Amino acid sequence: MTDRRLLAANGRVAAVELAGTVKADNYVVGVPKMVRRPVTDLRRAPDGSRDRQVLLGAIVTVLEDREGWSFVQLANRYVGYVLSAHLARHQNTTHFVSTTATHAYTADDFRSEPLMSLPFGARVTVVDERREFYETTVGFVSKKHLRNVERPFQDPINVAQLHFGVPYLWGGDSTRGIDCSGLIFASLTACGIACPGDSDLQCDVIGTDVQGDLMRGDIVFWQGHVGMMVDADIMLHASATPMATVYEPLTKVIARVEFQGHGQPLARRRV
Repeated sequence: MTDRRLLAANGRVAAVELAGTVKADNYVVGVPKMVRRPVTDLRRAPDGSRDRQVLLGAIVTVLEDREGWSFVQLANRYVGYVLSAHLARHQNTTHFVSTTATHAYTADDFRSEPLMSLPFGARVTVVDERREFYETTVGFVSKKHLRNVERPFQDPINVAQLHFGVPYLWGGDSTRGIDCSGLIFASLTACGIACPGDSDLQCDVIGTDVQGDLMRGDIVFWQGHVGMMVDADIMLHASATPMATVYEPLTKVIARVEFQGHGQPLARRRV
């Protein structure tokens, strides 16, 4: 049975490549659009619960626009609904926010009025360059806070550590709020490594099994939880227990997860 999160069909419409395999009133190619808000929710249904989140500059394929909601497919194949008002015409992005957060200003001056706050991973289009700022299509952003999209990070744990202290948010994918699988997604995608959004799907495709001792960057999966090792003993993970992204001894996490009824780790993977 096809996973609902990855099925580009809702009964009324389906992606054209599903013709003949999925029933729908119409089969469509879809229209590429871009997220125009710093963070927007990808919902299970219009006005439904949050499945994941999508950041500024992300490209989505709109399969249907109906009553203020767009049924979309993301680059990682996830589908869901976002507010149509949160999407704009597609354009190529050139840089992404490489710090925990930044601001877009009205002028190339840190004393000018901020237009919006941008989380790590938000993508922008640079149109001009000043001494200390880039002018982008959403405002002026410090050069120190942007990185060219053609220069991904090299070490996922460095990215994960940017999220230390970020509050826990179920389905969250940004430095405004994040969950355990969102932390893995943010860390790997910033390094140019394709990654699903949820831990069960991540466990199916990420890395190779670790046979010996764990090391920096290894990923440990449980039923419904995941974290990344800082070294052989300490894990960084977004946890609902402290309601934040925290460092903890792996032995402590294993004991707590088992006490909560989720068993021992399912897999240990090396990217």
